[in-house]
Amino acid sequence: MEPLPSKELLLAACRTAPRNGHPLLESTHLLATLHVRRARLRPGATVDIDGHRARLVLAIDRWIASELPPAHCGAHMHTETVGMIVDRLAQFSTSAHESLSGAPEWAVHDAWERLAELALGYHDLAFEVSAGLRRLPYLGGPRTYDT
Repeated sequence: MEPLPSKELLLAACRTAPRNGHPLLESTHLLATLHVRRARLRPGATVDIDGHRARLVLAIDRWIASELPPAHCGAHMHTETVGMIVDRLAQFSTSAHESLSGAPEWAVHDAWERLAELALGYHDLAFEVSAGLRRLPYLGGPRTYDT
């Protein structure tokens, strides 16, 4: 089992390409790149950014399902998948960094606060999922139960 990367490594991957080849960090970097592209698109431009993002989110979730042990039967369900959270983390990171170039002070603060809170949420979820204390939504394929 390959452990989930820390929130610090995930946030770093939003800004620069990871060097260790961890699949979650590579996907995080690609998602952040797509969010940057979306922010810079002119109105009416047609690029399949959302389709690419959806494929990356699904790849993350499939990797999580294959790498992590199944949750204990009594584990509480989380409402989002790790892939969904990583996509939003990449989006919030992009917004926070872009806010530094001219946004009002309150908007900069809000963007960074939102990013920090989501990063903490990822940290907690990564621990709970790795320890088998939290279940993730079912995405299809064979189910495995810990008895």
